[in-house]
Amino acid sequence: MKTSIPNRIVIIDALRGFALAGVALVHMTEQYIASAPTDNLMEVTNGTFDNILSGIIGFFIMGKFFALFSILFGLSFFIQMESAANRGQNFAGRFLWRVFLLFIIGYIHQIFYKGDILTIYALLAPFLIPFYKINNKWVILISGCFLLSIPRFISYMILGTESAFGFSSFMDFNSELNTSYINTLKEGNITDVFIANAGQGMLQKMDFQISFFGRFYLTYGYFLIGLWLGKIGLFQNVENNIPMIKRWLIRALVFFIIALLITGGLFALAPQPVDFKSWIHVLGINAYDWSNMALTAIILCGFILIYMKNRGGKYLSFFAPYGRMALTNYIFQSIIGTSILFGWGLGFLGKIQTSFLFVIAIILIAFQTIFSKIWLIHFRYGPLEWLWRSATLGKLQSFKK
Repeated sequence: MKTSIPNRIVIIDALRGFALAGVALVHMTEQYIASAPTDNLMEVTNGTFDNILSGIIGFFIMGKFFALFSILFGLSFFIQMESAANRGQNFAGRFLWRVFLLFIIGYIHQIFYKGDILTIYALLAPFLIPFYKINNKWVILISGCFLLSIPRFISYMILGTESAFGFSSFMDFNSELNTSYINTLKEGNITDVFIANAGQGMLQKMDFQISFFGRFYLTYGYFLIGLWLGKIGLFQNVENNIPMIKRWLIRALVFFIIALLITGGLFALAPQPVDFKSWIHVLGINAYDWSNMALTAIILCGFILIYMKNRGGKYLSFFAPYGRMALTNYIFQSIIGTSILFGWGLGFLGKIQTSFLFVIAIILIAFQTIFSKIWLIHFRYGPLEWLWRSATLGKLQSFKK
């Protein structure tokens, strides 16, 4: 029996918008370099408040909202496949075409911002298709293998901390390659940045994804979690699932504390300074990733529980238009951010303290959310969502309401 999928589930749009807001905060405060900061990056000094703010963002937001965004991508895959199945259609072929188009959109985004995630999503998405009809326990089991970072152990045994593409070690922040790239962002024209990001930047991103940090494998694990949440009907029947979500929240809190204790213990035992040349370092970074996963689960469950409160839903629905236009907003926030910071734009890279970057990010998120709400009063989709949908289906879709 097929699950009935509503046309729009507002809580999913709100959650996607909330996740995207966290991504925007991280990218802006990292100054859109998507690279290790060199010693001479900052031309101004961050004060105590800036450092505390950076710590808060790093602990509570960095890696968690990206994970949440990835979970929602897997959930969206399920919704698309299930909706097509309910109409008696097989969406698999169309989905492959859809993610090919996403890769093209992502690659255009890549030339502006090396940290683009859409190309990674597009490369991983086809491997979701076999799991659509697989039993839930296998989905969870395979997801667990990726989230436990088993591929990272394999990569570390083969490569250690070395680059898969022959680049300098990721621990060498001031390498000639990294210094040259940062200088290109600070002083280069837009053509210089495009060339750097289109070739070498793409390879460096893939290196980060598949080598020691293993973001590629974690992303796929989060995809499978999102698919599983769709298969169990979490968002199609939220009210009846509240007791289960509360249990998840408690378990996630316990696991979060345990993971933090393990992380601290392993790094205390590990050789100093930390250079990730010891297996204890590898286990420590794994435990830290587990704490990120637990905190992501806490954020997810907490968001749902607050949303289901009368006033909670009213306030958190503010993010829904932002989430409905997530593709448009994700790309344009990068274009706006890089135009403020990079040399081809206003050239403020390294010249703004973290607290001011945080304020700029909040203003940008608020502006895009309000703009999205006004836009969706008159149009059915965001501009890039409409273009992507029309190209996916092979014909222009109705745009204006």
